[in-house]
Amino acid sequence: MPSIEPTVGHSSTGLPLAGADRDNARQMLVDGLRNAHALELQAIEMLKRNVERLEHYPALKGRLARHLQESEEQQAMVEQCLSDLGESPSTIKDSVMGFVQNMQQMVHAAADDEVLKNSFAGFAFEHFEIASYTALALFADAAGQPRIAETARAICQQEQIMADWLEEHLPEVVEEHLALMASGDQKH
Repeated sequence: MPSIEPTVGHSSTGLPLAGADRDNARQMLVDGLRNAHALELQAIEMLKRNVERLEHYPALKGRLARHLQESEEQQAMVEQCLSDLGESPSTIKDSVMGFVQNMQQMVHAAADDEVLKNSFAGFAFEHFEIASYTALALFADAAGQPRIAETARAICQQEQIMADWLEEHLPEVVEEHLALMASGDQKH
């Protein structure tokens, strides 16, 4: 994972940021935080639906339930960061992301390999979150917001741990799915 250590008030080239550059960084930070808030809503919707439907995968169900709690806490942390900047989440972004996630879940629910599609989507989603929080930390550094940068890095670390867990346990999920399909048990 690339380093996202703070470079407070400096660009990626090490040059100090001031004036318009810092203002641009702040606006990118606000937009990024609003996106992250909506992203966490999408994660929460995805995790809730997956946990509800995972009858035959107890390890996956347990880990997703734990990450659901983390995601709810992360969303609250992002909301606090926005509040600290005198900003609020975007209702439109939150609504669109929630709708998109619900539609994806409906499509996957109709598939015989629902658990696999959801596992692949979850793995990709975690990496999207890692990239988002990495950028947020850098925006926060450039905007002179070290507490927000620290929050983004902490969330990024949680997302990396979840992505690693999913990668490590994907073979088990695939093998269990094959066994369930061979036995004629339920698909999820």
